[in-house]
Amino acid sequence: MTTPSTTTYSRGDVVLVPFLFTDRAAFKTRPAVVVSSDVYHVGRREVIIAAVTSRIRQPLMPGDHLIGRWRESGLPKPSVATAILRTVKRAMIARRLGALAAPDLRAVDARLAEALALRANSYS
Repeated sequence: MTTPSTTTYSRGDVVLVPFLFTDRAAFKTRPAVVVSSDVYHVGRREVIIAAVTSRIRQPLMPGDHLIGRWRESGLPKPSVATAILRTVKRAMIARRLGALAAPDLRAVDARLAEALALRANSYS
């Protein structure tokens, strides 16, 4: 029996996680951004992540953000935070690489809000 991970992660952390290929044949460790909130993390063993890729397509896909300060985020090369979201167990996270700079995190928030049609006060 494995012990639950006690490592905490915060919104904007750039982490390495195993991603399942679309054909479900194999996993490959890839970077991702933690997009779930500290409130979400309370009492949960999971985090919500957005996939990060160094395959930069122009124009960017809806919901994607070209990370401006990628070096500061701990990424090895220019990368895009995508709107490809997953929920993963904290124990699946291999390690933390760094964290997005505040302007990049705000841009990721805005792109995800567009992709998910989220608006402030839309739940009246």
